[in-house]
Amino acid sequence: MNIVVPDLGESVVEATISRWLKKVGDAVTIGEPVVVLATDKVDLEIGAQTAGTLATIIRQDGEDVKIGEVLGDITAGSVGTSAAPPAPAIEQTPASPTLPNAATAPETQSTTPVAQATPVAQRMADAEHVDLTQVPPSGARVTKSDVQKFVEGRAAPAADVPAERPNSAPSAVTSPTPLAASAANNGRRDEVIRMSRRRRTIATRLVEAQHTAAMLTTFNEIDMSAVQALRERRKEVFKQKFGVGLGLSSFFVKASIGALKAFPRLNAELRGDDMILKHYYDIGVAIGAEEGLVVPVLRDADRLSFAEIEKQIKAYAAQVGDGSLALEALRGGTFTITNGGIFGSMMSTPILNAPQVGILGLHAIKPRAVVIDDQIVARPMMYVALSYDHRIVDGREAVQFLVRVKELVEDPESLLIEG
Repeated sequence: MNIVVPDLGESVVEATISRWLKKVGDAVTIGEPVVVLATDKVDLEIGAQTAGTLATIIRQDGEDVKIGEVLGDITAGSVGTSAAPPAPAIEQTPASPTLPNAATAPETQSTTPVAQATPVAQRMADAEHVDLTQVPPSGARVTKSDVQKFVEGRAAPAADVPAERPNSAPSAVTSPTPLAASAANNGRRDEVIRMSRRRRTIATRLVEAQHTAAMLTTFNEIDMSAVQALRERRKEVFKQKFGVGLGLSSFFVKASIGALKAFPRLNAELRGDDMILKHYYDIGVAIGAEEGLVVPVLRDADRLSFAEIEKQIKAYAAQVGDGSLALEALRGGTFTITNGGIFGSMMSTPILNAPQVGILGLHAIKPRAVVIDDQIVARPMMYVALSYDHRIVDGREAVQFLVRVKELVEDPESLLIEG
């Protein structure tokens, strides 16, 4: 039975072979992961569709592949070693060197089993020269946090350069290519690292968004006093009742939906000469990941409670962290919220998440002097930014949208009235 590239989901037409988890001659069971594909959104483990033996590997690590292409073959039963190629694909030395994804640098090929580890855990183990067989899993599979705990707890750090594997030629895909340093350049050196598929796609789409949309950004500031006071009063009861903290995300998701209802063109997309107004609210929430930003979607967010929003975002963040986020979580979306404030950003101009026509950028909360009732007082203030496609959203709408978000967040009780 052929191992083929499956349907990768909306707008994803190709992937890169990140790593073969099995080598030629290895036995596999139904559903057991055999190869990892890196897409621009998530890493996907491709499972065996039949029990048997991995007979051939046709496409190698680092190669770009398209939907429907054959990656290898599984034969029912066992296959003798004479039928296998002289060297497993994962340890082959290609004639033309292939560099690893940027997210995996520095990386060495590992001979440890990886089927019981998440892709992110495997990459971290490679970077830290950790034998995954020595890492105790916290659940059914070894996760990134398991590897991190193991690294922190071991007595001595691994050597900077791992020992060469016996009976194998030096691998051309083991690490990024450092350019030699010499006394002539005072020890300065460059390092060449191939961009991961996700990073390449992000770069392409961001440039396309700037070239295809008439993108503008408007700014405002929000007094976060009322939200902070409400969170302080309710945080313990909320945590005890729902098992999750009351964060800022749910307030801004709800406020954005209230503003989208008032200004529906921000919840639309442009198809040729038609504006598609969407009367549902699938809100994308940007989450930072090692390989690049991902935007999982809160479906029908207008029907979710504060607790349901916080739980879903927390679950998405955990899935992004351990590499288990499903492609389905990334499909669609009508409007996006991104929070650079968690990294300390004071102000930025977010880029549209095409084909959406609006994105709300949140920033760090800082005490600033403001004038209230002719008095100068210190208040916790946040700058917010709305980037929008001026082709279908007028400046007046954009400014009023952001003002409406400000009004709702500064009076959080009004969010209940908005529904």
